Amino acid sequence: MEKDVIIACDFKDANQLWVFLKKFKDHKPFLKIGYQLFYATGNDLICKLKKQGYKIFLDLKLHDIPNTVAGAISSLNHLQVDFLSLHASGGKAMLLAAKKTINKHTKLLAITQLTSTDQIMLQKELLINKPLNQVVSHYAKLAASAKIDGVVCAVNEVQIVKKITKQNFITVCPGIRESITNHDQKRVASIAQAQKSGANYVVIGRPITTAVDPLNAYLAFKKQF
Repeated sequence: MEKDVIIACDFKDANQLWVFLKKFKDHKPFLKIGYQLFYATGNDLICKLKKQGYKIFLDLKLHDIPNTVAGAISSLNHLQVDFLSLHASGGKAMLLAAKKTINKHTKLLAITQLTSTDQIMLQKELLINKPLNQVVSHYAKLAASAKIDGVVCAVNEVQIVKKITKQNFITVCPGIRESITNHDQKRVASIAQAQKSGANYVVIGRPITTAVDPLNAYLAFKKQF
C-alpha cells in the first residue's frame, strides 16, 4: 500500500498557501486542507489545486445525522478529493450513508479520537469510561464494518487498528513531532516511530509549514518515512 507524508496546510487564506507552495518548486506534496482554509476559500481553491496535480485530503470531519452527512458529501463529490474525513462517533448509520454517497475516487477516513484527546479528557469531559486504546479499536471496527476506507488515529494505535482490520485498511496519523513541543497535541510520536508502526500516511503541519526551509524539512520527513 502507498505511503506518503501529507502536509497540513493550516493557512488563513489562499495567498499564504500559494506563497508556501512556490517553495516546493516542481514537487507536488499531498496536501491536507482543513476548516480554516476551506471555509476561507471554498471549492475554488480545491479545484485549482486538483487541476495542478495535487492530491488533497479534505479534512472536514463530517459529523451529523446520516441524511445531512450524505447531503454534504453530495455537494463535495464533484471536487474528486483523494481523502475526506468524518467522525466515527457519528455512528454506523451515518458511516453507511456516507459510503453509499461518496464518489468512486474519494476514500473516506473515520476519525477515531483526536490526537488532542487523552485518557483524562475522555473520561472527565466526554464521559467515556473505557481505555482510550479500546475506544479507538471499537471505532476502527465500526468504520471497517461500514466499509469506510480507513481511519485517522495516533501512531501508537496503528498496530491495534491493523490487527482488527483488513490489509488494505488505511491508517493516517497526525501528531508527528520531532521535539518536546507538542503544541495542542497530546498523543504524539516521531516520524521514526510512525515508520516503525506501519502507518500508511502521516500528517505533518507546523514542523514543515513554519520551518526555515519547508522543502528540505518535507524531504527529510519523506526520507525517514
